[in-house]
Order: sequence, then C-alpha cells, then structure tokens
Amino acid sequence: MEQLPTAAGRSSAPGYHVAPGETFTAWVVSDVRQTYFPGEPAPAEDRVNYRFINGFVDVGDLPCRKAFQAQMIGREIRAEHDWKPASLNLPGPNRRVEFTGFWHVPTHVSRWLRGSFRAEAARQVPMRLRTCGGVRIWVNGEEQVRFEPFRRNVESETEIVLGLKAGDNDILLLTEDLAERDTIWFFELELADARPLDMVLPTELDRQEVRRLEFLARAIRPAFDVFVDRPLEILFDTPPGVDLPVGIEVYSHGHDRAVLAKAELTLGADETRLVAPAIKGLPDGYHGIRLKIGSGAAVVARHIDAAFMSGLQLPQAAATLAERKREALSFSARFGAERIGRVLAMAAVGEIEGEAMDRIIASTLEVIDRREDCSDFVMVPLLWLLGEYEHILPAETAARIRASVAGYRYWVDEPGNDVMWFWSENHVLCFHTSQFIAGSLMPDTLFSASGRTGREQAQLAEDRLRRWFDSVEAHGLAEWNSAAYYPVDFIGLLALERWGGDDIAPRARHQLDLIFRMIALHTLAGVPAGSQGRAYDKELRAGPLTELAPFARVAFGSGWLNGGVASLPMFCAGSYTPPADLPEYAQLAQGRSIEARYAQGLESGKLVLFKTQASQLSTVVDHKTGRRGHQQHVLDIRLAGHPMARLWVNHPGEDDPWGTQRPSYWAGNGVLPRVMQYRDVALLIADTEGTRHAWTHAYLGRDGLDEVIVDCNWLLVRSGQGFAALHATNGLELVTDGATAGREARSEGALTGWAAVVGSGDEAAFRRFVERIRTTTVSFDAESRVLSLSPPDRETLTLSHAGEFTVGGQPQPFIHDQPVPMLTYDSTAAGGDSPFYA
Repeated sequence: MEQLPTAAGRSSAPGYHVAPGETFTAWVVSDVRQTYFPGEPAPAEDRVNYRFINGFVDVGDLPCRKAFQAQMIGREIRAEHDWKPASLNLPGPNRRVEFTGFWHVPTHVSRWLRGSFRAEAARQVPMRLRTCGGVRIWVNGEEQVRFEPFRRNVESETEIVLGLKAGDNDILLLTEDLAERDTIWFFELELADARPLDMVLPTELDRQEVRRLEFLARAIRPAFDVFVDRPLEILFDTPPGVDLPVGIEVYSHGHDRAVLAKAELTLGADETRLVAPAIKGLPDGYHGIRLKIGSGAAVVARHIDAAFMSGLQLPQAAATLAERKREALSFSARFGAERIGRVLAMAAVGEIEGEAMDRIIASTLEVIDRREDCSDFVMVPLLWLLGEYEHILPAETAARIRASVAGYRYWVDEPGNDVMWFWSENHVLCFHTSQFIAGSLMPDTLFSASGRTGREQAQLAEDRLRRWFDSVEAHGLAEWNSAAYYPVDFIGLLALERWGGDDIAPRARHQLDLIFRMIALHTLAGVPAGSQGRAYDKELRAGPLTELAPFARVAFGSGWLNGGVASLPMFCAGSYTPPADLPEYAQLAQGRSIEARYAQGLESGKLVLFKTQASQLSTVVDHKTGRRGHQQHVLDIRLAGHPMARLWVNHPGEDDPWGTQRPSYWAGNGVLPRVMQYRDVALLIADTEGTRHAWTHAYLGRDGLDEVIVDCNWLLVRSGQGFAALHATNGLELVTDGATAGREARSEGALTGWAAVVGSGDEAAFRRFVERIRTTTVSFDAESRVLSLSPPDRETLTLSHAGEFTVGGQPQPFIHDQPVPMLTYDSTAAGGDSPFYA
C-alpha cells in the first residue's frame, strides 16, 4: 500500500493506494470484546493414541465450538456505528490484520473496524477474503459479505465482490472467533481486481500525523538484546516530527501475564530513542512490552519483547548438588514467579511467607476450578504440596485444595466444556500424573467429573502412564531439547519419581536421566541451547532466562537462577540425582571437542551436536524436508562469550517479526529445509517456492558478539573464544532498519543453500579461522539442488535436497536412530575424522 498524494480538491484524510494483489490494512479498530462462551459440558472423543507429533493435531470440535457454530453462524447482527475507536491498524510488514493471542478459557472475541474505499466511478470490486474466524462487511450501511467458517486455527478463503458507488464508500467490518487457548485470529482482504483501489481512513486525522505513526510502529524495537542494570530503551527509525505521548506496559510472559511496570512518556519531535528511566531493575526474564503511541483517535498499538537481567557474569554456584538444591529452593521461595512452585519451595526450605502463600494458593485454585488451559501444570506441584507438606497448611486451606482436586477434570472421557489441551506429549503426561497422584492421595473420595473413586482414578491413570512411557521409551520425545517443554516434562517425571511406586518411579527415573544427559550435551557456558522440537521466540532469544536454565546451574554447577518455578522446586525438594558424569559434558575441558548423534520422537528428529569448550553447533537432519513446519528449530549456534550469543537459520512462518504464530517469524519454519551435519559443519538447502516469504534468514544475538564480519557471502562472528561462520549461496544482507535492524541477515531467493561452521580459540585462532573460511569454496547447483562445501586441504562435503550426503565422495547417512545420545567423535579418544575448522 502506498500513501495517496495530496491533491487539490481531495479530502485531507489519510489515504492509501492499493495495487492488485495487495491487501487492505489501514483501519480504525475498536477494543476487543471478550465473552466467556463454554457451551454445554460433554465428554470429548479420546483421540490420544500415544504417538506424539509436532504440529497440528486433529482433535475434533470441542463442545464450546460446536455450540459457537450452532449459535453464531448466520445470526442477525446489527451494524454498530457508535463504538469508540481504540487504535489504528496501519500498513506494515503484516499483510493481515491480526489479533492472534492466547485465551485460557473458551472466549468469544470480536472487534469492529472501519475504513473507506474511494472509487472514481461506481464499480464491482472482486476481492479474496482469508480468515481464521468469521468476517462480515457492510458497505454504506448494507451488509454485503458474510463469511463465517469459524474453524479453529485453520485459514479459510473465499472470493467476494463489493459493490461500490462513485466517491467514498463507508466500510464497516466485524471480525470474530471463538478463542480456544492459542488462537490465530486474523483477516486478510486482498484486491483481486485488475485495477487499483484507494482506501481512506475515516478520521479527522491529518495525513502527516498518520504517516508519522505508521513509520514509528513499523520500525519499533528494543535498543538491546538484554537490559542489564539499565532502563528500558526503545528505538525508532525516524523522529516523529512532533512530540508524541507513548504509553508503556511491561508484563510477564507467565500464565498470569502480570504487569511489572508502567510508564507514560513523551517521544520528542526530533528523537529516535525513547528512554524509560522508571522501567529498571525488573525481575530477570524475557518480558512482553505493550506500547501505545499517540493520543485521541491517533493511536497505534504495538507489542514487542525484551530481556532483562541483573548481571551477565556467570554466578558462582555451590560446590555440591545438595547445596545447589538448597540454594535454588531459597531463591525460588523469595524471588520465584507467582506460581504454586514458589509455595512448594517455601515449604521445602522452611521459609514461609504467609501472605504470599495464601495469595498464590488462592489464584492456583481459581485456575484449577475454572479449568483453564495449562492448569494441569499447576495441579501436579499442588498435589506434591498437599501430599508432602499438608501439615504447614491451615485446615481450611487444605480442605479447599481437596475440594478443587476432587472437582477437576482429568481426561477427555470426563464431561467438560473447557479448552484444556489433552493431546500433546507434555499435557498427556501432566494430566495422567495429576490423576494418578490425586487418586492415590484421596483413594476413597468421589471425583465428581468422572464419577469414580480416587482409587479407580489412580488405577486408570497408572495404566495410561504405562502407555505414555511405552511410547517415549520406544521413540524418544517429540519435543526434543525444548527449553519450553522439558521443564513441563519435569513436572510429571519428577512427581512420578517421587510418588510413582515400584512400577512407574523407575521408568520416570530413567527418562529423567536421559533428559538431563541431553541437556548437559546441549548446554554451553550455563545456557541450554541447541536444535529443538518445539521452540518459541522467548526461549530462543533469552537462553539464560528460560525455565530450563536454572536446571543447568543446579544439576551441573554452572548457570543462572531466575524466577521460573514450574518444576525447579520439585527437582530441588526431591531426592532425584542426575548421573554423575554429566557436568563434564555440560562444560568441556579446554581443547576438547565432541560430536553426539541420536534420534528423538516418532517422526524421527535425527539430532547431531558438535561442541567445543566455547562453541556449539546443533541440528536436526532429514526431518520432514519440504513439508510445512511447526515449531521445529533446525539449526542452532551457541557461543560461550556472552549468554545471548546465539545464531540460527530459519524460514519465517509469518509476516510480523514480533508475531506469535506457530511457526513464527523466528521460531520454527514455514517450510522445513534439508539439513545435514558432519562434525563442525552443517549444510542446509531451503526451497521456499510458492510461499509467502520466498527467502530465508539468520538471527544474530548482536549484543553478545564481539566481532561481526561480512565478507562476500560469508558472515563471520566471534564471542569470546567461540566463533562461527554462516554462508548463503544467494548472498547475505544485514538488515539495518526496521524491527529487526542489526539482528537479521537475509538471503533473498526461494532456493538457496546455507553452510554453518563453528570454531574456538583465542583471537589469533579466530584470525586463522577467518582466513580458512575465506579460502573455502561453496557451490550450489540450483537445477540439481546440490550444495557443496570444500574446505582447504580437506574432503568436500556435498548435500542433495533429495537426501544424499557425502564426505569426500563417501556416503554418510544418519544411522544412529537410538534415543540415547552416542558420542561419535571425541578429540580425547583415538580415531575418527577430525573437525574441519574447530
């Protein structure tokens, strides 16, 4: 969309010229309206087959959606004209008008939007309408479009024709949906006519005022990857030209979305940097930031994220596991997030803060009683608290807990009208664990949702848990290495190791040993990293701030504590001890390098890791190549010089750099590439033909990099004694403006090859690394889709998009399909090809 030029005799209202194939994204928007919409309780079809995958799972329509479709499709709706404008949606990177978000209970969400289409003469205008949700459109007061597929998180498309009169046409649009937990909610209105069409914002605003807001919203970003003992700073590409009010609200990404800080500031007319002096010293974490820029009708809203830490130096940990557990419990009791795990830490360490305990228990019971999505994650530690520390609870509190436990819904065969997610690997484990422990603690109690006694519940849950363990023991975890979901797996596994009995507890202990081994291998300088089966921006861009990071500190003696208490207090309050050899893999000795290979998940995440004491390269190879991705993080580089020193390559799954779809702009892949890794070199071939984004890109954790060199098609970086190089056969361009300025290296073209290399050493070693990279030959035959890398004086590595991989002409297929990691190279042992660069 191009802004309309000012013309004599025309309205001064802000306007845009929309060309064929472009979308209409300039609208006046109402606040969101939200109404609880549960439908009638009913059992759901049990489609859990214990064969876990990453991606869309067809679970059928829940009772709330069946009721929603029955009541909402085709109903009469009166066009509303008196709603108060909340903000402007202005053209930017997103072709969609999008309101994607997360709702823990079934909620009818809707927004009204208004715009104006300007036609030189009366005409019939064909358009393509895509949506997740439902859309109605009124033109000059007449309803002309009613498209209401209302399919959860599934994009639907239809062809429409709008009848316009000569001049300005008032367009009123209603978008709505039923929000069920993670909800993709948008509409995309594309001009399908051969002739362009003008769109005007029906406001009293000056076009220059709107233009300023558009530029500001499009390019907004935090000044740093992480704010350490400094106030929040926001950057813009251009000054606004006039003083503009800016409202800032920083909030937690936790379940409660707690507001951590607020500020009302002014962005000066000539300023491109906004400093919020009062937003400093926040709890360590990767937090959300809501911004409202402007005033009155001239307001744009934007959401971004930023990391906050109290210090970057790796803090000294206690010498023994028992001491580190005690240290972490004390920290969690005082500084943990407002979750039930904090109360468990208080109880375990004997540091009870009565007011906080009462507040957290009350909010936990509310989450459980409302059957909010993810309530199974808090049910397990609540049961641990009840079973182990009931003696510290007031009798009335213990009775309330027992009542909530007895009234909960533990599986899909029990009637319900909630949107709790029962079908993923981690939720299945937590629901079965909750049912097992609840029934064991209250064997003679009648559980109202199922009509069973606790004893019956526990027996049924034990049978289901055996099926879960059968699956993951045979195939491994679909959510491998996930910094988001390993802590959730720990919720169930640690509880079962403590409460599981002679049959289940040993199986839980075995799985814990395996997960901790995988974490140790992929931890560098205290930060768990690596390829992941499911990843989010908030885990990738803030490694030391994830729920998983404190486990590295406690288990291996190196890492950071933070407010994450989803499962850490269970680890620290329990008796489970990880295998004794793991610290040597979490932090390799100087000069040592290793390669590990293994497979995880039913869909075979074939994992390769190469690691030195200061650098780490991790990939998933031959994984669903060419298919639509979900949250798989396929190629990851971590360097030890800074906790934020991280790079990766992906194909964006959405338009907005700050979006939250699955896959998103940075987390996951729109289309999964072909990948193979051998030692310290990884090759990747991306074919994104026919997608929204016919290009790929790399993320740079810029604040953590001491040196960045762009040399032809190579990007070389150093962080402390760790270094890496990325090559893109279509060339690399560092993005210098917009939301990703300084953090994105983009390679245009649908078909391209990437190479990734890591090394380590002092600055002299880095200079040798750079020279060796410069004398490396990379070639890509686009017709045959074959990528080759030839290091100086070493064998050529060749990868075909069809799957063949050779080193020096010899096939090197991935043959390590076992779920337990195997070292396939160790510099301290004799034999095996040495690394090419490290």
